[in-house]
Amino acid sequence: MFPKRLAFSLAALMTLSFFAAAPLRAAEAKIGLIDLKRVFDGYYKTKQADTQLKERVADSEKVMKGMLDDYQKAQDDYKKLIDSSNDQAVSAEERDKRKKNAEAKLTELQDIERSVRQFRSTTQTALEEQKRRMREEILIYLKGVITTHAKKGNYTHVFDSAAESINQTPILLYTTGENDFTDEILAEINANAPAETVKTETKSDTKPLPDVLNPNAKKDTKDKDKK
Repeated sequence: MFPKRLAFSLAALMTLSFFAAAPLRAAEAKIGLIDLKRVFDGYYKTKQADTQLKERVADSEKVMKGMLDDYQKAQDDYKKLIDSSNDQAVSAEERDKRKKNAEAKLTELQDIERSVRQFRSTTQTALEEQKRRMREEILIYLKGVITTHAKKGNYTHVFDSAAESINQTPILLYTTGENDFTDEILAEINANAPAETVKTETKSDTKPLPDVLNPNAKKDTKDKDKK
């Protein structure tokens, strides 16, 4: 066990040494800046990934449109069967037969509705997962390129000038722009890019598939079935 006075003296000496060395460490630091958002959006593979997502959304919407067309047709057929089952001009036996047909059509209608909602949900989840995976892969690659560049330039720290706090306020409040190598990174990662991908804008938001099912469809069919 150290005597208390000796322990205090050692702690004080270490503290003084830390503050004495601080100016030296600051002088040795070389800080670099990069606009990561601009690099990410400007990378040609980000644009390609965005195009793939949009194509997949378009294909999914075509499939959904076909399912919704089937749903609308089944709904129209159901309404006709319900109307015909209440026709007093036909026999009671015929009305009962038509009611059974209407019940069968209602079951078909509800099955289609469930299929549409399930397709919409699973497809949206798959699209979000594809977007997340592509984004992660691109960011890992960009981080590697930035790290290599930083090591070659003897940078001790590299900060993202586009970063924001949790309150969506900029983290970097002031910079002279010195040691910003955003353009250099963009030139490097797009060196082999097809010309058309560099010129197009990137918009990587994945919009949800439209939920165009009538929210009252199920209620309407049940109400008419009670008549």
